[in-house]
Amino acid sequence: MSLREADVDAADVEAVRRQLGREPRGVVAVAHRCPCGAPDVVETAPRLPDGTPFPTTYYLTCPRASGAVSTLESAGLMREMSERLADDDELATAYAAAHADYLRRRATIAEVPELADVSAAGMPTRVKCLHVLAAHALAAGPGVNPLGDETLEALDPWWANGPCTGQDAP
Repeated sequence: MSLREADVDAADVEAVRRQLGREPRGVVAVAHRCPCGAPDVVETAPRLPDGTPFPTTYYLTCPRASGAVSTLESAGLMREMSERLADDDELATAYAAAHADYLRRRATIAEVPELADVSAAGMPTRVKCLHVLAAHALAAGPGVNPLGDETLEALDPWWANGPCTGQDAP
């Protein structure tokens, strides 16, 4: 366990455990909180405790948000976004910058040689996971990941009915 993992609040880890329905792995921080107060994105170590390289630095944990993003994926949004990347140089440049941001942020946690140029979600040339893009956009803030921002804009407010954990947020 790294020093950062030791600093994660136990109530947040428990909330994430309830959200995922399993023990979270490699959590180093809560990267974003839902407006209800519960974690909805965690930052994970690029190498899991068992030694496995793990490129998904930003992990969307809220089951309501995750379900809503899955609906967008099944509706074909990833394919549409990938097609736009091929045709829109400005979007492709902004998405490549999001990839670089992702790599930079992950490097502040740890360097994992196996993941040197690998971010997540297909960045920088395609879209293969809206969950990661939304999580990155929430963690980094608006304007960093254009396709993550678009994903978030397409969602209804998943927090409107209160915490997804079934109790008050930590």
